[in-house]
Amino acid sequence: MRDAYETVAGRTVHETEVNRSRFLCALAPVGDEEAAQAFIAQVRAEHPTASHHCWAYVLGADASVQRGSDDGEPGGTAGLPMLQMLMRREVRFTVAVVTRYFGGTKLGAGGLIRAYGGAVGAALDVAGTVTRHRLRLATVTVGHARAGRLENDLRATGRAVREVSYGEEVTFTIGLPVADVEAFRVWLAGATGGSARLELGGETYAPG
Repeated sequence: MRDAYETVAGRTVHETEVNRSRFLCALAPVGDEEAAQAFIAQVRAEHPTASHHCWAYVLGADASVQRGSDDGEPGGTAGLPMLQMLMRREVRFTVAVVTRYFGGTKLGAGGLIRAYGGAVGAALDVAGTVTRHRLRLATVTVGHARAGRLENDLRATGRAVREVSYGEEVTFTIGLPVADVEAFRVWLAGATGGSARLELGGETYAPG
């Protein structure tokens, strides 16, 4: 599993024009195929009179899911170059939809490949990216007497405190870089005189 990946910073729409055909590329970060397909359907609904809605998406930090569609354009001239651009720019968990309004001039296979791939590349330039790092989720449980100081120390040392729960004891849900888990265990013992309990959970990705 990769320790980090890049994804688009947010939903972005960017328009390019080639020989009077308009190419509107909509980009969005998505978590799964259901979300990607929902975004594609949303873009279709926003442009019901467009000639084509070609799309591509890459899911998984290791790009384990790659899909694309030419949506009526000649085979291999739209979805594939869009997908290749996403892969070349190394973005993950990202969907791209290029909506084409035909301008009356045929572009040929080479022209379509350049137009669709170029539309995605131009939109990525505008959208920008964020890096999401792999974290190990963990809970730290400590008595109330030490909780305030520990929370300050956690935040001061840059630990990602995701949630704080108060009960008979105080529980902090945190995210740790995978490589730092054992070093954190040692630090925690020293910071709390060995009074805190650390329980490790699953993994996630988060901005950082």
